[in-house]
Amino acid sequence: MMAGTRAEFESYLKWSREELKAQVAFMRSFAKDLEDAGVLVMTEGLAFPDQARMVRAGSDGAPVTDGVFPESKEFLAGFWIIDVDTPEEAYRIAARASAGPGPKDRGTMPIEVRPVMDRAPDEWQ
Repeated sequence: MMAGTRAEFESYLKWSREELKAQVAFMRSFAKDLEDAGVLVMTEGLAFPDQARMVRAGSDGAPVTDGVFPESKEFLAGFWIIDVDTPEEAYRIAARASAGPGPKDRGTMPIEVRPVMDRAPDEWQ
């Protein structure tokens, strides 16, 4: 999962056209490489945080929305779901995603790696 702060999201608006094109090309090529390797299950980029809403069920079950939350420290930018045999393989793929191009002063983007659960843990049963 790719996450970033509000400031990081807003910094995308300041990237040059060439930097943005390079990032989009990298993401497309990266997804194609994962697909060609047979490990990609799905990938999605998410809208900017200003479009996020928290939804809860009201007392009658109808949706009640709230947001945007300026106090939130990080927002999910997008994700990949991959099917690999070991955590180490997932870490190698995450490191590749982290190294995507951007402005010269930008560091590598942290990528959170978390297994998808296929069932509740035994201790919960």
